[in-house]
Amino acid sequence: MSAFERFLTVWVALCIVAGVALGHFFPEVFQAIGGAEVARVNLPVAGLIWLMIIPMLMKVDFGAMRQVGRHWRGIGVTLFINWAVKPFSMAALGALFIGYLFRPYLPASEINSYIAGLIILAAAPCTAMVFVWSNLTRGEPNFTLSQVALNDAIMVVAFAPIVGLLLGLSAIAVPWETLLLSVGLYIVVPVILAQALRAALLRRGGEAGLKRVLDRVGPVSLTALLATLVLLFGFQGEQIIAQPAIIAMLAVPITIQVYFNSGLAYLLNRATGEVHSVAGPSALIGASNFFELAVAAAISLFGFTSGAALATVVGVLIEVPVMLSVVAIVNASKGWYEAGAAVRRVAAGKP
Repeated sequence: MSAFERFLTVWVALCIVAGVALGHFFPEVFQAIGGAEVARVNLPVAGLIWLMIIPMLMKVDFGAMRQVGRHWRGIGVTLFINWAVKPFSMAALGALFIGYLFRPYLPASEINSYIAGLIILAAAPCTAMVFVWSNLTRGEPNFTLSQVALNDAIMVVAFAPIVGLLLGLSAIAVPWETLLLSVGLYIVVPVILAQALRAALLRRGGEAGLKRVLDRVGPVSLTALLATLVLLFGFQGEQIIAQPAIIAMLAVPITIQVYFNSGLAYLLNRATGEVHSVAGPSALIGASNFFELAVAAAISLFGFTSGAALATVVGVLIEVPVMLSVVAIVNASKGWYEAGAAVRRVAAGKP
């Protein structure tokens, strides 16, 4: 993990300060940026989102999906958590904390928008940072790569229906045209472009050439993320200054869902007898979110100044420290994990 990635939370905090200050002193600039839209898609942000997502998707080898059968237990657990548990658990936590427990302390007009942002955040599994988490837990790299490739393939067709379903259940009007446009702009097109660039680089310079390019564009991706956050907080600044506790309240369901989903994935892997080098990244993939996509989708669906956009940004703020704590738990519990009866039975080659 680079120093930039390790201190991502610090950079996000600095972006909050910079965005709030710039939005306060230069409101006309942010209004002009916010008005640069076509079909409800903000063009400056769309460009920044592509700079964020495409380098990350270039790391994914969809050919790795041929290996999914090698660790079928871990693959099955992660798919179950990512697509059958995480979006729905977040919707339930959002309804409990934002829609009920914290409702008296939040702006009434933004309650549904906050819940929508939480749902969008949880609806797409992380693509890029999980390679970092997997490495920190000494995870099986082939499993991680094949799982990410499989998740990205599923995300192309599953993201919009899941978000639409859960927003509908939350009594939030679903702008289907904008949602489908977001999927096309921020999933389908970037995947196609990223894979075309990856293939061209592999033909020209092989794996070494691809790695050199990815090393160079990695900082560009993170810089684009931080620039997007400055814009977001420039629009959200007045609301944050008026009610700074909003961020803390939004962080509660996000934090709980990370620990709940990672813990459930870890325990299910242990119960099925999967090896620890697969269970670790499985738990981390099961818990982390594709926050770059979430930020983009929330802006497209609800706008820069919406509670949904703010909720996805809070996910960025707490992602790194919370996931690092999950890494520490996974590593510290390796002895306990491998003492499990199912793990020992599978390791011994018994059915």
